[in-house]
Amino acid sequence: MDLSVKPQDNFYLYANGTWLKNNTIPAQYTWWGTAPILRDKNVENLNKLCIAAAAKGAAGSPAERVVGDYYSSGMDEAAVNAAGFAPLQTELDRIKALAGPADILLEIGHLHALGVTPGFQFGSGADSKDSGMDIAQMEQGGLGLPDRDYYINDDDKSKKIREEYLAHVSKTLQLLGDSPDVAGQEAAAIMSLESALATASTSREVLRNPYSRYHKMPVADLAKFTGDLDWKAYYAAVGAPAFEQVNLAEPDFFKAFSERLHSTSVADWQSYLRWHLANGFSPYMSDPFVQENYHFNGQVLSGTKEMRSRWKRVVGEVDGDAGDLLAQLYVEQYFPPEAKARMIELIDNLKAALREDIASLTWMDEPTKAKAVEKLNALGVKVGYPDKWRDYTGLVIDRGPYVQNVMRAQAFEVRRQLNKIGKPVDKTEWYMTAPTFNAYYAPSKNEIVFPAGILQPPVFGLGYDDASNYGSIGSVIGHEMTHGFDDHGRQYDAHGNLADWWSTASANNYKVRSDAIVKEFNDYTVLDGLHVMGQRTQGENIADLGGLKISYIAMEKALAGKPRPLIDGFTPEQRFFISYASYYRALVRPESRRLRIQADPHSPEEFRTNGPLSNSPAFFDAFNVPEGAPMRRPAADLIQIW
Repeated sequence: MDLSVKPQDNFYLYANGTWLKNNTIPAQYTWWGTAPILRDKNVENLNKLCIAAAAKGAAGSPAERVVGDYYSSGMDEAAVNAAGFAPLQTELDRIKALAGPADILLEIGHLHALGVTPGFQFGSGADSKDSGMDIAQMEQGGLGLPDRDYYINDDDKSKKIREEYLAHVSKTLQLLGDSPDVAGQEAAAIMSLESALATASTSREVLRNPYSRYHKMPVADLAKFTGDLDWKAYYAAVGAPAFEQVNLAEPDFFKAFSERLHSTSVADWQSYLRWHLANGFSPYMSDPFVQENYHFNGQVLSGTKEMRSRWKRVVGEVDGDAGDLLAQLYVEQYFPPEAKARMIELIDNLKAALREDIASLTWMDEPTKAKAVEKLNALGVKVGYPDKWRDYTGLVIDRGPYVQNVMRAQAFEVRRQLNKIGKPVDKTEWYMTAPTFNAYYAPSKNEIVFPAGILQPPVFGLGYDDASNYGSIGSVIGHEMTHGFDDHGRQYDAHGNLADWWSTASANNYKVRSDAIVKEFNDYTVLDGLHVMGQRTQGENIADLGGLKISYIAMEKALAGKPRPLIDGFTPEQRFFISYASYYRALVRPESRRLRIQADPHSPEEFRTNGPLSNSPAFFDAFNVPEGAPMRRPAADLIQIW
């Protein structure tokens, strides 16, 4: 804390200022704070498990053998360097043999089957209007930069990044054996093709409306948008089962894709596909590929000063590709059963608080309140780790070439996802691994999920007082809970189906408040005149505001009738807000900040703290914040949703 700062002036600095002054971002990281510190701790623990599994070799359990072999192949740097890009040669030869648009579409399907995503994205997902069934999903994609805006924006920084990207693509192609002149020409063609796809792509703001990307149709109807493209041949190439219905998320994008498939030369498509193949697997190949990949993605885009240690990168890949196998080892050692029980108690208290809060709302009418309570009552809860571990039968991992293990693991996951098409949704499945430091709300399942990786100090502690736990993990719980009622989640009903269950009056009243959130955050300046994108971040900002309020109500209920001692001179109410603010303490590199403004739906940490607090009467009371202070918005401008 920095007690030289008044809480009424800037609570984020009051709660975190001394830490911010006394810490620096490690060279390997784009940012540093509560989340990356705990993620780093989790990776260290996972590394110990990987080392132990590798040492056991064939004597280990089935889970240990896969984990140990995958880890060992990634850590064998000498073998990886000796292989160069030879493990990709078969795939490069396939691309070289392409002769026309039909071949290109089939090759895109083949690469999709390997986990590389040129052209567009294809997979499975719950039918938004029949959430109990998985259907085929086709979505826009095929870009090498993080977002369409990088190709479209005309500011100097965006232009500079495009120049750096061209150089990066060229250098990668040179590593595949192309001359500098040829690689430069190919990079220009790739940029032209990707720019066309970006221009045809729908913005993130529009995509927040789930209706904008729901266009379920018979496969035969794809011809209305893409002409004579042989989609059934593509589905066979990617390895999808037979199906008759598909959701074409962005029809206009696929019109543009079809046109570009025919109007762009085969040679340019070959260059584009070679680039996406190399880009997808560069992190797992020899050092020149790894270094070039890091230079652009780590240094240019994110501003890191040093590449993450090899063991950290390998552990991350094992966690991503064989997560439930590694997670079984993790929870056995690092997640006590008592933590799960305490979390469920917290969640139950927050659900009760939200239920009472809904009943008290003046802007929501009674029929809509009844539907809201129905949705809250149906909310699913998952804590710690899955009740049923994922089955990895058929995944082949050995101590051979690392990049081939990655390729096989990605192909295994693609097959697993595509095999869901036409089947009931597996309600037990998790979308994050148990050691992950994160949490999420899944609208199609109407459930909140809290992996074991986030349930540790200082975010959550079995020995912590209620104020500390409710201020940090409690606010995270409330945040995820209220996602079911934000601008995106509120469009799904209690069963996870896309359905309009709000009355017109309640929806209009809600929009007035959500528009006010957009305006508030649009006014926050980040750096160099760059503003928070209020429309793009509104869902997370609404959830921050709601999570804070609901968790505070739940804390007060939990403390009712109990002693309320001062700790370090602070009341429980004050400790609640200090705990909330400390969760968001972070140092962020300018390059990373710019990237996150473009691509991250969350606002910067200072505004995730001060924004909600400046709308909180409970905060005003706890710290005696006077009217007119920077941390107290005028009464006429206070935003109260939940």
